[in-house]
Amino acid sequence: MMVRQAHHVPQKTRVVSGMRPTGKLHLGHYHGVLRNWLKLQEEYDCFFFVADFHGLTTEYADPSVVRDSTHEILLDWLSVGLDPAKAVLFVQSHIKEHAELHLLLSMLTPVGWLERVPSYKEMQQELSNRDLSTYGFLGYPLLQTADIVLYNGQKVPVGADQVPHIELSREIVRRFNHLYGKTLIEPQPLLTETPKLLGPDRRKMSKSYNNCLYLSDPPEVIVQKVRSAITDPARIRRDDPGNPAICLIFDYHKLHSDPSEVTRVDRDCRNASLGCVEDKKKIAEILNAFLEPIQKKRSELSKNRDYLDEVILKGGQKALEVASQTMTKVKKAMGFQ
Repeated sequence: MMVRQAHHVPQKTRVVSGMRPTGKLHLGHYHGVLRNWLKLQEEYDCFFFVADFHGLTTEYADPSVVRDSTHEILLDWLSVGLDPAKAVLFVQSHIKEHAELHLLLSMLTPVGWLERVPSYKEMQQELSNRDLSTYGFLGYPLLQTADIVLYNGQKVPVGADQVPHIELSREIVRRFNHLYGKTLIEPQPLLTETPKLLGPDRRKMSKSYNNCLYLSDPPEVIVQKVRSAITDPARIRRDDPGNPAICLIFDYHKLHSDPSEVTRVDRDCRNASLGCVEDKKKIAEILNAFLEPIQKKRSELSKNRDYLDEVILKGGQKALEVASQTMTKVKKAMGFQ
């Protein structure tokens, strides 16, 4: 009798990432995060969460922003194509183990490690109108570490500027494992292309600058915002040759137009056969065509609150199962069980 040998199906690499709910999502979020997540959910075992605890590090004075944005972000995720059948989608605060592991890790993490994270002072300067001299803000990277290792995250998608955050997480894990025995997995950065999409004023697209092209903006608003965009400052008259390399509108073309259109715009801008007003009108049409199916799906989903609640509930159940197992191991290693 021939015995059929079972084939070993290799497990997918676990990816963990989150997004802070501090307002509506915009095109910068799409190109910087969501577009990459859509690819990752096809290749990896993904855990994506709404990082509402993290949102409080800067929005603690008005938590309603975090609460209201959580629902909106989940709608946007589903509208652009994130699939709860392919990735675990959940809300951070629904899993209390995030806070518990953060507390335990804080007992062994030197304050100096947190103070040297580059984004610590950068964000303080960017949000100088808020008091960020809190432990929660200082401990942001530590909570981030808990978020990752709680789900045995092997890879964390980041841009090159965020690698120091992951290296800090690795140091904390190594320190924990040295003190209590090998328990936690050291995460690795998954370097991803994160194009910086500037707002119409040529600053980083940000709610605090009031310069965002939101995924939910109606067509007439997109047209108005694009019309106000700063283009090549050296191009004063219509018949002056332009320089697409420094033009914000051309950056939008490179992300949203097909290659032949990008080539045409580059050529016609340089030989002055394409004016800025005409080009802005064209890119607004292209952006609205891109946003139309997203907004249509969002409108349909917003009428079905039961489905959204079901996605959150089921995602939370899957997340809790893994988080509980990790905390059992952590407590045992530290002598609490």
